[in-house]
Amino acid sequence: NKKTELNSLVVFFVGRVTEVSNRTRIEESDLAMVGNQRHHTPHRPRSKTLIFTLLLFSISLLVILYTFSSSSRPSISNLNQSNPTETSFVASLEQFLIHKAPKLSIRDDTVRGESDDDDPRKLDEMVFERENRLLNEDPVYPVGFPVKVYVYEMPKKFTFDLLWLFRNTYKETSNATSNGSPVHRLIEQHSVDYWLWADLISPESERRLKSVVRVHQQHEADFFYVPFFTTISFFLLEKQQCKSLYREALKWVTDQPAWKRSEGRDHIFPIHHPWSFKTVRKFVKNAIWLLPDMDSTGNWYKPGQVSLEKDLILPYVPNVDRCDDKCLSESAPKRTTLLFFRGRLKRNAVSVGGKIRAKLGAELSGVKDVIITEGTAGEGGKLAAQVGMRRSLFCLCPAGDTPSSARLFDAIVSGCIPVIVSDELELPFEGILDYKKVAVIVSSSDAIQPGWLVNHLRSFIPSQVKKFQSSLAQYSRHFVYSSPAQPLGPEDLTWRMIAGKLVNIKLHTRRSLRVVKGSRSICRCDCWRPNSTTAANSLSPVLS
Repeated sequence: NKKTELNSLVVFFVGRVTEVSNRTRIEESDLAMVGNQRHHTPHRPRSKTLIFTLLLFSISLLVILYTFSSSSRPSISNLNQSNPTETSFVASLEQFLIHKAPKLSIRDDTVRGESDDDDPRKLDEMVFERENRLLNEDPVYPVGFPVKVYVYEMPKKFTFDLLWLFRNTYKETSNATSNGSPVHRLIEQHSVDYWLWADLISPESERRLKSVVRVHQQHEADFFYVPFFTTISFFLLEKQQCKSLYREALKWVTDQPAWKRSEGRDHIFPIHHPWSFKTVRKFVKNAIWLLPDMDSTGNWYKPGQVSLEKDLILPYVPNVDRCDDKCLSESAPKRTTLLFFRGRLKRNAVSVGGKIRAKLGAELSGVKDVIITEGTAGEGGKLAAQVGMRRSLFCLCPAGDTPSSARLFDAIVSGCIPVIVSDELELPFEGILDYKKVAVIVSSSDAIQPGWLVNHLRSFIPSQVKKFQSSLAQYSRHFVYSSPAQPLGPEDLTWRMIAGKLVNIKLHTRRSLRVVKGSRSICRCDCWRPNSTTAANSLSPVLS
C-alpha cells in the first residue's frame, strides 16, 4: 500500500544520505593524510559538497512527501462531489428527512420550571459577564460578526412532524387555495424557514457560511432562532388545529427565559407568508420577523407590527431554475421578446396592486413584441414561465394582492431584466444590494398610461441592456437558496443583514431591564414614510 511504499522511499533516501556522508568523510581523511605526508597544505574539507548533497536529497524527499499527502488527501472538487449543492426544496427536504435527521442529536428545550437555569435574571448576568469579558479582552472585537445563534430545539410537532406532513402530501396536486394557487407550490415559495434551519443545524464540517455560527449555550447567543414552520401549518392543517398549534408554539417560546429577558427582541421568527401566524402575531411584535414584504396598507400587517428597523425582508424561493453562465450565453440571441408576463391578471379587487395589474394587462395585451398570458404556478406553469423569461429582454413584475411576488426573483435568476411596477415594495438585502443596477423601476401612474411603458423600454440602447444583463448574472446567486448554504447566497446575506441590528437590540434590551415601570417605557423613532412616487402621483383619480 501507499504507506509501505512511502516508508521504503524514506529508508532508501536516508540510506543514500548516510552512504554519501560516510564516503565523503573517508575521502577527506585520505586526502588529509596524503597532504601531510607531502608537506603540503592540508586538503580543505569537502563540507560544501556534503551540504549540497544533503540539501538535494532533502528537497527530493519533501517533494515525494508532498506528492503522497496530496494524492491521499481529497481535493476540493472531490469534497464538493461528495456533498453536492441542492437547490430544489423537495429534493433537499427528502435528503434531510431520510438521511440527515436520523443522525441529529435532538434534546427538548421545553421549560419545565425545575431549574435555576430557567431564571431570566441568571441568564442576564451570564450574558453580561461574557460581553464584559470580550470587551475588555479585545476592545475592538467586531460586534455581531459572525452572528452567534442559539437554535431552539422545539418539540417535533412544531418542526419535524410538519416537514413530514409536507413530504407525505406533496403529490396531492388537487389541494389549492381559494384563488387557485397550488398549496404545496406556495409553501415552496415561502420555505425560507426550512433553508435557514437546515443550514444552522447541519454539522459544522458540512457548513460553508462564515457569517453565522450556532452556539449551544443561551448566554453565548446574539440571537435566538425559532424553528416553527408557520406556513406549512397554516396551509396543511385544519383551521382550528392550526390555531391551536399557533397558541401552543406561542406559549412554548414566551416561557423561555431568554424571551423573558429581552421581551423577544433578539428572537427570530420566520413568518414569510402574509397569512401565517396571523392569529397570535400581536404577542410577538417585538421579535424580528422574516417577511416577504411590508404591506403598508394594513391588509396583512397591523400598524406598528412591522418595520425595516426591526424586521428583515427575505426573497421568495424562485419557481424556476437558475440560468447559469452557459444558459445566459446560449439564450442571449434567443431573447427576441421585448416584455414578458405570465400569471394571474385578476387579483384581489380591493388592493391597489390588483387594480394596477388588471389595467396593465388590458393596456399591454396585443402589443407587438409583448407577451401577456394568464397562468398559474403549477408544474406546467413553471416550465412555461421559465421558457418565456429566457426568451425575453424584460419581465413585467407588478404588484398583486401584496406588493411583492416570486416573479421578481424568477426574472432575476432567468437573466430577464425585471420591470418593477409596485410603489409600496420593499426589497430584500437592500442594505447590501443596489436594485437600480438590475431592474427598471417605474411608478404605477406612469406604467398604466397608454403606450408609455413599451416606449420607455424601447428607449434603452443595447449597451444599457447589456449592462443590466451583466449585473443580473452577478446578482442571481444572491437569490438561490441551497443546501449546503453558499457564501453570498440568500442565507448568508440574511445573517449579514441581521448582524447590523445587534447593537440596537442590545440597547433596547438593556434599557427595558432598568426602566421604571410606568415611566416612558417605549422609546421609538418612526422613520417610515410613504413612497415618494406614490405620494406625488396619486392613483385615486386614475383608478376611480
